[in-house]
Amino acid sequence: MSELEPYVIGIAGGSGSGKTTVIRKILEKTSEENAIILQHDWYYKDNPHLSFEERSELNYDHPDSLETSLLISHLKEIVAGRPITAPQYDFTQHLRKKESRLIKPEKVIIVDGILILHDEELRGLMDLKIFVDTDSDLRFIRRMERDIIQRGRTRESVVHQYLHTVKPMHDLFVETSKRHADIIIPHGGENSVAINLFIAKIESVLASKPLS
Repeated sequence: MSELEPYVIGIAGGSGSGKTTVIRKILEKTSEENAIILQHDWYYKDNPHLSFEERSELNYDHPDSLETSLLISHLKEIVAGRPITAPQYDFTQHLRKKESRLIKPEKVIIVDGILILHDEELRGLMDLKIFVDTDSDLRFIRRMERDIIQRGRTRESVVHQYLHTVKPMHDLFVETSKRHADIIIPHGGENSVAINLFIAKIESVLASKPLS
């Protein structure tokens, strides 16, 4: 890795595992001025040709539901020092938004998503791979609260999606990707020992690799 290349951190884990909490704690230590976040969720494939009902029935927890090739392309551009225009996604309508987001290179790049360690090419671009491991019951409760409050879902739809796609896909793709992680954080954002361990590593990177 050259002196000017940013440090790429992948943070994976099941839906509701506490990835957001871990990322927030990283940013508290490193400052948002030094870090950018690329969310795999932004790269859900767009299906405007389908009705809302048809889009609602798609399996959003399968790797094929995401345009990972575009995320890989964007990550390579950022690592090379070039800004990218990232898509944004409307989870209430299951469609990409018309608006996009300009993201400029920084010292630390955080790639966030439940499936980011499943793809070999994507994880090959990461300098540090983290898996946030949390009890399945707690993950389900957190997911239900998020989907009802933030995404306008009903309790019935959340339970249906969890049983038919979320849990089966987690067992098949997310849980199995844990073996690719460099660090596994049990108990999510509450594990201060593990979080402080890799934050110390990030701080050493910030100190030794100025980006210009």
